[in-house]
Amino acid sequence: MVEHNSGAPGAASVGRRTVLGVGVTGAAGLVLAACGGSSDGAGAAASSSSAAGGTPQPGGSSSQVPVGGAAIIPVGDTAYVVAQPTADEFVAHSAVCPHQGCLCNEVAAGKVICPCHGSEFDAETGAVEKGPATKGLAPATVTVTGGALELS
Repeated sequence: MVEHNSGAPGAASVGRRTVLGVGVTGAAGLVLAACGGSSDGAGAAASSSSAAGGTPQPGGSSSQVPVGGAAIIPVGDTAYVVAQPTADEFVAHSAVCPHQGCLCNEVAAGKVICPCHGSEFDAETGAVEKGPATKGLAPATVTVTGGALELS
């Protein structure tokens, strides 16, 4: 092994393998930290000022939500899951996954799917159908005025 020394008094000799080993260990720590953390929804997206419960925000047209189905409606820097179980009856939930704060981005076969770790939620109730999430999607408020959705 070749060691280099800066020549400064008290300088430690560090070999190339030591530097590579520290670099690989540090990178592994970053990867683990990105997927680690709590499962209580404390992710960055969950702390958005326009998350569920805030001031109502325009969310597009109610025609985006099929009767008997659901759609993900982007609003500002967050999104909501809006379902229409029967004609003119709307329910909404935050699309922020409570596992790590990722935004769910798909509704398929009545399930809302989180792209980060595969959690699935019932589109109408927000209940967890498949983990790793242990909590359901946070309820939100939806109002429809003249065909326009307002979400909070």
